Amino acid sequence: MLKKIPYSCQTISQDDIQAVIKVLKTSFLTCGPKVGEFEKALAKYVGCKEAVVVSSGTAALHVAYFALGIKEGDEVITTPLTFSATSAGFCYLGAKPVFCDISPDTLNISPKEIEKKITKKTKAISVVDFAGLPCNYEVLKKIAKKYKLPLIADACHSFGGEYFGKKVGTLADLTCLSFHPVKGITTGEGGAILTNNSKLAQKMRVFRHHGAVKNPKKGGWYYEIKDLGYNYRLTDLQCALGISQLKKLDNFIKRRREIAQKYRNVFAGLEEILLQEEPKGVKSAYHLFVVQFKTKNRKAIYEALKAKGIFTQVHYVPLHFQPAYQKFGYKKGDFPNTEKYYSQCLSLPIYPTLTKAQQAYVISTLKALLKK
Repeated sequence: MLKKIPYSCQTISQDDIQAVIKVLKTSFLTCGPKVGEFEKALAKYVGCKEAVVVSSGTAALHVAYFALGIKEGDEVITTPLTFSATSAGFCYLGAKPVFCDISPDTLNISPKEIEKKITKKTKAISVVDFAGLPCNYEVLKKIAKKYKLPLIADACHSFGGEYFGKKVGTLADLTCLSFHPVKGITTGEGGAILTNNSKLAQKMRVFRHHGAVKNPKKGGWYYEIKDLGYNYRLTDLQCALGISQLKKLDNFIKRRREIAQKYRNVFAGLEEILLQEEPKGVKSAYHLFVVQFKTKNRKAIYEALKAKGIFTQVHYVPLHFQPAYQKFGYKKGDFPNTEKYYSQCLSLPIYPTLTKAQQAYVISTLKALLKK
């Protein structure tokens, strides 16, 4: 019963399954009414004007950068502590990633470092709510306003989180979400961009559909493509699942936070472990629960937990370590806070259906390993 505990997994109920089956019996499997229904539900949940659903979180980032006009020769400031998609989205468009180190307490991008990196080539600031913890948006918005730069929130970890009473999705100019199975809610694969800018929303909807715009004056069949887009559409099947899942998000977050608090209560007094801080007024969605081992061998602990049926993960190998990003001139030693975190981090199991018994097993096993 206690064996083979993943670091995360989807939470699917019978009503989710029935929602998908219902769409299978209709005329529209894609490009149908469920797409708009899901978009409206997302916008209503966070309190923004527009939601544009797409085929993945990666697609959401790519679409967002395109809508902002990011192009070859531009620079976008972001963090090296993230999955590749955060930077890949604008690299696809020919822009250069300008990495900033993290704050060691929150593990989010350091606002102080951002201002040091702004140049005439800087066209946007893209931040990541790492592990589900919203960034310091009060300071970030001031910086973005000062330099007249758009602020993009990669909130693929933090959907359902809050910043001083404001929901994630209302804190930046464009907010990108992921609906991958391990995220807050899932559509299998999927993503969305949230915004109050209707003009940008329309541009994104065109881009996700090959760049095609209908021109009924020339015939009901006629369309024009002025900018080459992509097939980044989300199907009605996936949207139906998303609508069903969204109704449970608050309960999912509540359970994640209960699990996180249990971990915190146990590990707070252990000298070997360092925890990510959650500043007052900020509500993490706890997509991940990360710990850092200050004096222990992370790889040995990873392997020992795996042998006990506990599957953990490392989030992430810093982007400037990756060969694809080293061509931009980055090297080991450039971002000491990020590198120190990476050398000692591990993500422990956290997901809504993790039982109390399973969590107790994770905790007791890890504590026993730390004593050896």
